Amino acid sequence: MRENETIKGDDFSSSALSQEYENCQFLNCDFTGVNLSNVKFITCEFEACNFTQTKWNNSSVQSCEFVACKMLGLDFSSLNPFLIRFSFENCQLNFSSFFGLKIKGTPFINCQLQEVDFSETDLSKASFAESDLKMATFDRTNLIETDFRTAINFSIDPTINKMKKAKFASNNLRGLLDTFSLKIT
Repeated sequence: MRENETIKGDDFSSSALSQEYENCQFLNCDFTGVNLSNVKFITCEFEACNFTQTKWNNSSVQSCEFVACKMLGLDFSSLNPFLIRFSFENCQLNFSSFFGLKIKGTPFINCQLQEVDFSETDLSKASFAESDLKMATFDRTNLIETDFRTAINFSIDPTINKMKKAKFASNNLRGLLDTFSLKIT
């Protein structure tokens, strides 16, 4: 177990991994294609790290922050759901999947979330402030009290998603009407 450490610039494709990290800060680390199966990250911060095509099978991510990370094509649904909690700021999460996760209250701040799968995900009280949701999938998703006021490029069918008290800006409602094939001018 490694705890209370700052880890800078490590390339984990050639470095050995510990099975548990607690209260660690990772700066400019490369996890590209690394198998993180069964690794525990508890109250860790990741800044400017690359997680592209990383494998998370049964990994624990508890109270972790990701800032300015590249996280393309990740299957977050393979994470251990027990006590899962994270936040994302200025991250690239394109082509990733959060299918079926219960990630209530998760902040996605100024993130690229293009073609991300949020099907059957509990995103109640989440925030998508300044985030790009182009071609993201919301299918039977819990969006109760979720904040989309400054999100862009979303397309959400209100007839198949739970959306009570979700927040939208009045000038940004077009994405709720796509399913009806209306012409808005």
